[in-house]
Amino acid sequence: MTGVLPCQSLHRMIAAGRIAAAAPLEAGQVQPASLDLRLGNTAYRIRASFLAGAGNAVADRLSDFEMHRIDLTGGAVLEKNCVYLVPLMEQLDLPAGVNAVANAKSSTGRLDLLTRVITDGGVEFDRIGSGYSGPLYAEICPRSFSVLVRPGMRLNQMRLREGKVTLNDDALRALHTEVGLVSGEAVISEGLGFSVDLRPTSGRLAGWRAKPHTRVIDLDRIGYYDPADFWERVETSDGRIILDPGAFYILVSREAVHIPPDYAAEMAPYLAMVGEFRVHYAGFFDPGFGHALTGGTGARGVLEVRCHEAPFALEHGQIVGRLVYERMAERPERLYGADISSNYQGQGLKLSKHFRSA
Repeated sequence: MTGVLPCQSLHRMIAAGRIAAAAPLEAGQVQPASLDLRLGNTAYRIRASFLAGAGNAVADRLSDFEMHRIDLTGGAVLEKNCVYLVPLMEQLDLPAGVNAVANAKSSTGRLDLLTRVITDGGVEFDRIGSGYSGPLYAEICPRSFSVLVRPGMRLNQMRLREGKVTLNDDALRALHTEVGLVSGEAVISEGLGFSVDLRPTSGRLAGWRAKPHTRVIDLDRIGYYDPADFWERVETSDGRIILDPGAFYILVSREAVHIPPDYAAEMAPYLAMVGEFRVHYAGFFDPGFGHALTGGTGARGVLEVRCHEAPFALEHGQIVGRLVYERMAERPERLYGADISSNYQGQGLKLSKHFRSA
């Protein structure tokens, strides 16, 4: 079988020692099509982001960049706009032919935490080559908010894949014809395109913009913080907003999508040429997201948007990203939103789970 390895395959790899950890794996760490990765006990404040490069170990390169070390055991603050490297609890011994891809978890992205996985010999962020054997590290740079972290927190997730997994446009069109992947017209070009919703069905709230000067967010506090202390409301009456350079926004897609049980998906940028902004693509979409089998009727994608050099007018319905669909090697024994706790099933415009409902 080829495709993204489901939860039952991940459990088999854990049992075989292909996925090992410094501490026993915890309940809920294995997701339908991914594995949550946990922070270790030490964070290294580094002066710059780096990749190990072919033939080099991360630990050997660290001395070139380390400024000081932070013990996370009792909790420690990672400060806004600083870069940290944290060894993860998990390590890999992948079989030949099996590679891995990592990404930030949804809540991580919605807090504007830039976090990427690097490996020994790595020449790309978040990409782990076939047959890799060795440790894993998370590079973390809080962009909008300083955060309090502890060992065992899960900021990243990882998928294991074997063979060709991505659906080409013809296969994606056929799947959409069969099951209807998206509400409205399907714009298919190197994935399923989605656009931004700037015409709220009620009221004028179209999104949120991160405030520049806030207090620390403790990542263990769920449903705790008042959104007004950290976010400004973005309102519109004409289907248009002006993005400010350097600002971070939470917006929502116009389309409701779903992921059939035999597939997974990843959010990716659309085209750099469409404007001076970037849609941060945090997180994977697990099998069952928004699907009828798990009680869903489609779910809209939350967009994490950062504007770059110049103010940019973003219009309602403008295509800003795409979902790249991938085949599962087999159907997962558990689906998102059905057998596991799922914070974002059936979501609309929604901040991370750390904030109270607005």
